[in-house]
Amino acid sequence: MTIKAILFDLDGTLRHHLPSAGEVFVEHVRSLGFPVSEESRIRAEHWVHFYFAYSSEIQADMKMFKDDQKEFWINFTRRRLVASGLHLTLAVELAPRVSAYMGEAYKPEVHVPEDARTLLKFLTESGYLLGMVSNRDDPFLEEMQELKLDSYFRFFLAAGEVNSFKPDTIIFERALELSGTTAQETMYVGDNYFADIVGARRAGLMPVLYDPISLFPDPDCTVIRSFDELPGLLK
Repeated sequence: MTIKAILFDLDGTLRHHLPSAGEVFVEHVRSLGFPVSEESRIRAEHWVHFYFAYSSEIQADMKMFKDDQKEFWINFTRRRLVASGLHLTLAVELAPRVSAYMGEAYKPEVHVPEDARTLLKFLTESGYLLGMVSNRDDPFLEEMQELKLDSYFRFFLAAGEVNSFKPDTIIFERALELSGTTAQETMYVGDNYFADIVGARRAGLMPVLYDPISLFPDPDCTVIRSFDELPGLLK
């Protein structure tokens, strides 16, 4: 069927942090004298994507540390250090220090890729309905207005509004209600394979992985490395 609506993920897809948290994290750990191989760095990035795809691990951590954000991020840092190849004992020792550094020193710039703006303009002028679906807890319209992205989209949907987080199908079903299109008429574009691709496929949408750094070199889905490639999928 002809694609009538294109839904986008927000963080990591249309909205980026420069530099990325992963880059700063690895650079700091290496500066402390602990080598992180390229293989370990990629493995850790995969784990971060999996963790934030509303995994059972993050659900357990949110429940355990719901009243203590500091301890949540220390625990997250410990998990990330282990995923980066450090021994558990060393990860436990370093986690408070590395977490504190990230909290104090990591002040990234918010960036919207220029080819994303070009694409959104092209899609709206071509008559496609656009929506944004994010795993955020709270509505984010005001931020989209500040980034000058609001005019392109028919709706913005935060997971917390429907108590359903990607890859759960309910959030995608709600997005289809808002778009007024069927799953077969709807494309979903996101950077997190575990949340965006798995979730969109479960709900019957056409999934497209945005992966500019080839983090997922052999995914079982359509992949674009830049937003310039997306119009070619609509022909």
